Amino acid sequence: MAFREINAKMVEATVAPGQKLFSQRGAMLAYQGEVSFTPNTAGGQGGIMSMIGRRVADEDTPLMTVEGSGTVLFGHGGHHIQVIRLTGDTLYVEADRLLAFEGSLQQGTMFLGSQGGVMGMVRGQVSGQGLFTTTLKGHGAVAVMAHGGVIEIPITPQRPVHVDPQAYVAHHGDVRNKLSTALGWRDMVGRGSGEAFQLELSGSGAVYVQASEEKL
Repeated sequence: MAFREINAKMVEATVAPGQKLFSQRGAMLAYQGEVSFTPNTAGGQGGIMSMIGRRVADEDTPLMTVEGSGTVLFGHGGHHIQVIRLTGDTLYVEADRLLAFEGSLQQGTMFLGSQGGVMGMVRGQVSGQGLFTTTLKGHGAVAVMAHGGVIEIPITPQRPVHVDPQAYVAHHGDVRNKLSTALGWRDMVGRGSGEAFQLELSGSGAVYVQASEEKL
């Protein structure tokens, strides 16, 4: 396991020879040992298509490749940090929420319209994600950023979860999502997203929700 949570706003990563970490530029707070940080232009393990996808998505969040032998402290902007461990499934998360992740994970980009058509695209605008989101797939750990703390809510076939789109952080598993309106269009004028829209997630997995509706 590469990440150890020091406190709510800082994680320590162990860097071992022959292994890579990817981090958001500016996320390194301190390090010990022989560790190198180099700008990443290949989009992580996802390759050049992942990088192109992020540019098309206006999610050109610069990554650093972290290699060597030692430990690194990561944090950014005083944001709360949540470590998510993946065991073969796919995590869906905004690119600018990524603090750091293990190089064993494959990075990609997904068009939100493919998960809900027009309403999927509306969801992206309401949640602040835009039209695309980042995917991380495989076995490994991810450190993501949020406002005011994060709670993990299990999603089961019998108990779908409804989330304010602006409080949504990420989800993983075999999960379907759709955006629905909680009110009629005339009633939505002047109301916040949580009152006007609901993001419904169903299936098997988990969703991560932040304690604030503030975007990073």
